[in-house]
Amino acid sequence: MPRLPRLPRLPFRQLLLVAFLAIAGLLAAVALRGVLTMEQLVVQGRQAADRAVELQAAMQRLIDRGVAMERAARQYLVLAEPQLRRAYDEAREEAQLVVVQLEASGLPAEAAAGWRQALQAVDERLPERAAPLVLDDARLAPAFRALEERTDDLAVALRAHTARRNAEVQQALESARLRFAQQVAAGIVVAALAALGFGWWLSRPMRQLERAVLALGANRLDEPVRIDGPSDLRDLGRRLDWLRLRLQELDEDKSRFLRHISHELKTPLAALREGVALLEDGVAGALSADQKEIARILAHNTRTLQAQIEDLLRFNAAAFDARRLQRQPASLPALVRQAIDEQRLQWQARRLAVTLDVEGGEAALTLDVDPVQLGTVLGNLLSNAIRFSPVGQTITWRVSMRPGWAMIDVIDAGPGVAEADRDRIFDPFYRGHTQPEDATRGTGIGLSIVREVVLAHGGRVELLHEGPEHHGAHFRIELPHVPR
Repeated sequence: MPRLPRLPRLPFRQLLLVAFLAIAGLLAAVALRGVLTMEQLVVQGRQAADRAVELQAAMQRLIDRGVAMERAARQYLVLAEPQLRRAYDEAREEAQLVVVQLEASGLPAEAAAGWRQALQAVDERLPERAAPLVLDDARLAPAFRALEERTDDLAVALRAHTARRNAEVQQALESARLRFAQQVAAGIVVAALAALGFGWWLSRPMRQLERAVLALGANRLDEPVRIDGPSDLRDLGRRLDWLRLRLQELDEDKSRFLRHISHELKTPLAALREGVALLEDGVAGALSADQKEIARILAHNTRTLQAQIEDLLRFNAAAFDARRLQRQPASLPALVRQAIDEQRLQWQARRLAVTLDVEGGEAALTLDVDPVQLGTVLGNLLSNAIRFSPVGQTITWRVSMRPGWAMIDVIDAGPGVAEADRDRIFDPFYRGHTQPEDATRGTGIGLSIVREVVLAHGGRVELLHEGPEHHGAHFRIELPHVPR
């Protein structure tokens, strides 16, 4: 299959200008064609009107010549003067010329032939030599009446011919109007299609640019940025791809730095913990009470530092994995049930009740997600809810849909999140002021991992504000979803 020719690589503004000029030129061509057509029709109408006036004037001259012929003939019969005969002949010649003119203008030949026959009858009844004071009108009068009748027939035929010409001109006007309307409609349709085509072609690189920016914002740095279309947008795409590679390098440098620094810290930290343990065991000699207290504080701080380093490594690994999703169809209700079952011993030990409310069928709530990482998210939320819920309370899960989104809600009956902590609750290593009295203090990375994974799926997670009458925390995950 032959490849389509590539459009010229012009800047976006020039292409937009070309598109506007092409559409404007198309509409201008249609308008110009309409103006020329209307001007042509106006000229035709004016010519038809002028022609009708000329024919009417010619008909009037024919009538006048007929009257002049009859008057000259009657006077010639009475006076027998040659000049009266010449006057008759002159009027007769003019009348014949008028009939020839009318016949050339479309007068029916039958009507012209009838008029000529009547004129010949008059000629036959008019003597070449007339005697003075001899009135012989008996034969001449019927001939002139017949000529007058044929002249009236000519007038009727002329009016019919003019009416036909006017009807033809009117029909031509109507046909031209319909053609012009069709041309305008076709021009509008073609202009609209051209506008849609140009709009789609010019908006395609903008959509690619938008997807590239969203991918960078979602930290999907493994997706190359390719922008087709105008030269300036392609240059922008290359710069964005350079930025992607640069961010990828910085991200890898950050991960490498965290791994190295964590490894470098763990080695001396392990030696420090071992030394503190030896001091506590009295290997270097018996310790006084104050020295034992100092050794206990050192041991506690080393364990805390080691836990923080391990949390840092775990958060870094989770953030790294969130950018490499292994998507496959998975049922959200099934993932929630799996998370509940995996922590059954924990919530049963606190005599908690865990309920699940599903709004919609399993098939409707099946999404292309990474089930392992999303399962980790659900597990973190459930672990957080178990940790903060008082003994004997209920943790509520709800899976539902709204247009374009699938939602997962988890609601506990704990003390809730302090107002001062709401804006930072998803920050890494941030631990709120409100902590359960019967549990160890959290590490502050569970909710930050939740946010990283949800954002990698193109969704969002938020802490809802239920109002002062409601106790407990309400977290909601929203994932983009197009029903199958």
